[in-house]
Amino acid sequence: MVGTSNLRLRTLEPGIAELTISQPEKRNALNAKMWADLPKVLAESQEIKGIKLLIVRGDGEHFASGADISEFETLYATRSTAKKISEDIAAGFNALATYPLPTLALIRGACIGGGCGLALCCDLRFADNTSKFAITPAKLGLVYPFADVQRLIETVGIPNAKDILFSARLIKAKRAEKIGLINKLVKPDDLESTVLEYARGLTSVSSQSTNTMKKMFDAYHAGQTGENARSMDWFLDGFVSDDFKEGYKAFLEKRKPNFK
Repeated sequence: MVGTSNLRLRTLEPGIAELTISQPEKRNALNAKMWADLPKVLAESQEIKGIKLLIVRGDGEHFASGADISEFETLYATRSTAKKISEDIAAGFNALATYPLPTLALIRGACIGGGCGLALCCDLRFADNTSKFAITPAKLGLVYPFADVQRLIETVGIPNAKDILFSARLIKAKRAEKIGLINKLVKPDDLESTVLEYARGLTSVSSQSTNTMKKMFDAYHAGQTGENARSMDWFLDGFVSDDFKEGYKAFLEKRKPNFK
């Protein structure tokens, strides 16, 4: 076990690591220390031997209910303190959004505010039908940061993003699936096994391929709109990789590839 007491990190099985957001008495709301620790814990997770993907989840019945409101009076007392915690939250979001390996959010219960923001930073989101989503700055007289607005738009489209942000209303699981906020919706008893089965599938494919394609998604997110020398190198590097040699050899031999 590594990480911190509130951001627990463990290896589920070979190739699969799990990060658990843990403050269950507050529905896993993230306090200032948790936001500050998040980039360090995510960096630490990349050192786990053989890791191919990261599952992000909450402790118990909820994913995360957002920032810890009990700290708001202190954290947002002045413009400078507000700037500091906002920078820490943004750094946490960015560390997860730019994580070099595939990330998968396992969501049940509350996925609200900063919790929903964290889920949006993951590559994929699987949820059960107890899950509820909302992004609520309009209820608090606040403004949602541009980078987070952009991430929401890229996930659900402009009309749905406007609805979510302007209304600050609660989005139930079926609606979340319909608008693309989550990738897969399952029954509560099936969520753990569904996520693990999918994760195992990702460990069986080429990490060289998935990790490079993550770079391409990141480049697109950063504004790249056409091929350039860097992305062409990523593409051509695949043909001289050990994974490609193993992949086509396995295809010819009619067996499953054994990617390292």
